Amino acid sequence: MRFAYILIKAESGKIREVADRLAEVEEISEVHSISGPYDLLAKVRVERYEDLGDMVPGKIQGISGIRETNTFLVFNIFK
Repeated sequence: MRFAYILIKAESGKIREVADRLAEVEEISEVHSISGPYDLLAKVRVERYEDLGDMVPGKIQGISGIRETNTFLVFNIFK
């Protein structure tokens, strides 16, 4: 199993709606509301990193209310 984190900027007033839609995506195990320049943080689980190439633009960026995403791959988990 491979993991990634996706930082998400949502349209004004759409954070809860976007978070609810993200929570419906099978590969997303957690969705957090965060402070800073991004609104949401999603933890993603995929079999192969290549699967992100279909999942991010197809399932994530297609959600109405998402303005921007930034994806970070997890190389190692220490704890």
